[in-house]
Amino acid sequence: MNKALCMLMLILCLVGLATPALSQTPVKGGSLTVCQPAEPPGLDPTANTAAAIDRVVFANIYEGLVKVDSRGIFLPGLANGWTLSTDGRVYTFNLRKGVTFHNGEAFDASVAKWNLQRAADPKNGNPHPEYFGGIEKIDTPDKHTLVIHLKDVDALFIAHMAEGDAVMLPKGAYAQAKFKPIGTGPFQFVKWERGDRVEMVRFDGYWNPFLPYLDQVTFRFISDPAAQIAALKAGDIDVIGYIAAPESAMLLEKDRRFKVYAGTTTGEVIMSTNNKAKPFDNLLVRRAMAYAIDRQSVVDLVMFGYGTPIGSHWSPSTPYYKDLTARFPYDPDKARALLKEAGYPDGFSATIKLPAIYSYSKRAGEVIADMLAKVGIKLTIEIVEWGQWIDRIFKKKEYQLTMIGHVEAWDIGIYARPDYYFQYDSKAFQDAYAKALAAPDEAGKAEWFGRCQEIIADDAVNGFLFSVPSLPVMKADVMGWWENYPTIALDCTAVWWKK
Repeated sequence: MNKALCMLMLILCLVGLATPALSQTPVKGGSLTVCQPAEPPGLDPTANTAAAIDRVVFANIYEGLVKVDSRGIFLPGLANGWTLSTDGRVYTFNLRKGVTFHNGEAFDASVAKWNLQRAADPKNGNPHPEYFGGIEKIDTPDKHTLVIHLKDVDALFIAHMAEGDAVMLPKGAYAQAKFKPIGTGPFQFVKWERGDRVEMVRFDGYWNPFLPYLDQVTFRFISDPAAQIAALKAGDIDVIGYIAAPESAMLLEKDRRFKVYAGTTTGEVIMSTNNKAKPFDNLLVRRAMAYAIDRQSVVDLVMFGYGTPIGSHWSPSTPYYKDLTARFPYDPDKARALLKEAGYPDGFSATIKLPAIYSYSKRAGEVIADMLAKVGIKLTIEIVEWGQWIDRIFKKKEYQLTMIGHVEAWDIGIYARPDYYFQYDSKAFQDAYAKALAAPDEAGKAEWFGRCQEIIADDAVNGFLFSVPSLPVMKADVMGWWENYPTIALDCTAVWWKK
């Protein structure tokens, strides 16, 4: 695609972003209360991998150079558009003029450069410094032009620029971002009442004069599924960002006061496995577990039929998906044979640590514990609080098995990091992933991202279970809510009330 055509497409996308929908005219005003089960551990998406952070602040308070819309299409964000050099290594971003942070600081090319350099330095705590590690240098020929030179072609560079890890923070106030976020987004932070809510209001200085429609948005944190439903029916909340108890979706669909969406996400629920902890450092043991798990039954029992079985760490809603569920069909006899071959003819005992905050994790852990028991693997279930899960499991890797959803788009690259909490170290995967990133065309990307999926499936790195469904429920008059979640954000920018 030549530069002129690329810019034309971006301009057309921007027009679509800035113009209200023609089918219905959005109404400005009003407040919205959104419920999500997990309270974020902080409010800075550049400092922590927790999806609960992005769901509250990404696209609402913070923005990056690139934006993702509800269709998963990359659009201009703080950049008006961008061009790519013929060798695929130089991106030139044209930044919007007159953009300010909520505290009045100006956003320009020097601020963008500082943010990206900060993100690339592992010492600064960005959970994904590898997203920015391919940057060779950044030039700022003027205040509104940012030229990023990559060391090599990176097929996912724009995708990563559209994630929470790449949002822009003000130089003068970034240190307080964890508890007092200041961004350029459509809403500005008001207060965080720990254990209860985060409040934000319309930012009157937002660069897009059409948005937002709402005056105020409040995020309430209610972990108990029954309490969420009760709050919705009582009118205390207007939206449940995603239903933690999918059985409730079937009941709410029949109530005309509400509407339920059953869309797609980029998330994968997996039984995370510590590949350096015995006996899970044994490939035969991991493959035995893969044969012992009936994925469709997990979906039926845990998610009441919502969700799609997967065979690798890739969502069916993401390009280049390969269906690898047939690699390890449910076969308890094969599982027992592999355990015997691995030196465990009578099975073994292990512990699975489940985060208390997510009901699907606890239910899936119980279902899988029952399945594994049938082949001789006896699991002790330990429920851990979310803060302990982050510290003991994710950071310190003090676990054998756990259960969690990985919801970041294009995140298969975590398997190229031996220090990641799976502790998986495969040169074959690392080489395949490098070739995927350097692929010059769509055919090459499909080939090598497909190969990446095959390698981790064959190595049974984790128990790949199902793709997470999008199950938001809301009052019937809430308009503009996303049905599908192609990124981690409960984006309220274009949400409005039907009067």
